[in-house]
Amino acid sequence: MTTTPFSVLFLCTGNSARSIMAEATLNHLAGPGGGLHAYSAGSFPKGEPNPLALALLKVEGIATEGARSKSWDEFSAPGAPPVHLVVTVCDQAAGEQCPYYPGKPLKAHWGVPDPHTPHEFQEAYKTLRRRVERLMELPLQSLDRAGLQARVNEIGAL
Repeated sequence: MTTTPFSVLFLCTGNSARSIMAEATLNHLAGPGGGLHAYSAGSFPKGEPNPLALALLKVEGIATEGARSKSWDEFSAPGAPPVHLVVTVCDQAAGEQCPYYPGKPLKAHWGVPDPHTPHEFQEAYKTLRRRVERLMELPLQSLDRAGLQARVNEIGAL
């Protein structure tokens, strides 16, 4: 489907919790040079990651250095890293008109309820981690565009 690394952009309105957790989890599990790399952004970034999201990631042993809440416009600007897959993780972001991303990335929706309590953050993390793990299991290099689109859509239903 694409050249390595395969880049995923996780989007959420505020880019403070769910998208940050998905980005950090994928990058942690893929490791350096793992063939996958994640980014996150939001349509109306809150300016900083949610402290509960950062605390949960720390407990899970996932690094959060450099985590920041940023605009999705950064990824459509000149010099932005290539994005192969855009995944919305909140229903509001899924309904918004995304900017144009060069290369016509695939798009999928993996909706996760907005967490507010520590228990809800844990549940959101578990859902996102399970979906990220499934993405990592896909034979990205051997699937054609339609096949990959179908598989990433299926992951969002898990």
